[in-house]
Amino acid sequence: MPRFLLKSNLRRRGIYLLPNLFTTAALFAGFYAIVQAINGHFEHSAISIFIAMVLDGLDGRVARLTHTESEFGAEYDSLSDMISFGAAPALVMYEWALKDMGKLGWIAAFIYCACAALRLARFNTNLEIADKRFFQGLPTPAAAALIAGLIWVTLDFQVKGTDIKWVAWGTTLFAGLTMVSSLPYYSGKEINLRKSVPFVTILLLALFFFVLIPSQPPVVLFSLFLLYVLSGYVIWVWRMVKKRKNIKAPIA
Repeated sequence: MPRFLLKSNLRRRGIYLLPNLFTTAALFAGFYAIVQAINGHFEHSAISIFIAMVLDGLDGRVARLTHTESEFGAEYDSLSDMISFGAAPALVMYEWALKDMGKLGWIAAFIYCACAALRLARFNTNLEIADKRFFQGLPTPAAAALIAGLIWVTLDFQVKGTDIKWVAWGTTLFAGLTMVSSLPYYSGKEINLRKSVPFVTILLLALFFFVLIPSQPPVVLFSLFLLYVLSGYVIWVWRMVKKRKNIKAPIA
């Protein structure tokens, strides 16, 4: 076997410390969210899920930048996502608002958890054939952010989970079923961080990260991810309308 091919195989099958540290940190954040929910500290749970989402976005980028991508890292990342964005949001939501609803409560939490597992499995099997510009179905981190954002924003307005249990129930089912849908969601993978951008872009990003988010983190983050969740439905409707116009257009 040529030497460069042997090196490539070792890289794909090796275990690299740096990216897997980020994955482990994301896993810990998801586990911590569950523990804090059991202890009744739901704001800590919501924040932990957002932290897990940030760490999950970093591990892949670190692996690509340092050329330390591996099969182990991909599998470990998927298992970590299942805990942080599948089990953790479902259990936190159950403890916060669904617990007193009996069977309806834990069934909704389980449906969300099962949909997260199915979404991750489909993502892993469609890596080679999927359109890189769009995700098929709502990504699990975004679904978890919607759940965590709802909890955080209601706590910020001093609203108890039991007071809006039906809203929480509907949101849990909505997020879960949207994950296993075929709706297109922009992936952002086309964004080139090394490319030069206009000054106004830097200004808008600075305003968003250093002014808007610090002013009202729960409201801003929940609104942002709610808009992202709804964007999949908007893109789907736009594509359907465009498709019908093309069918009805006369052939020259």
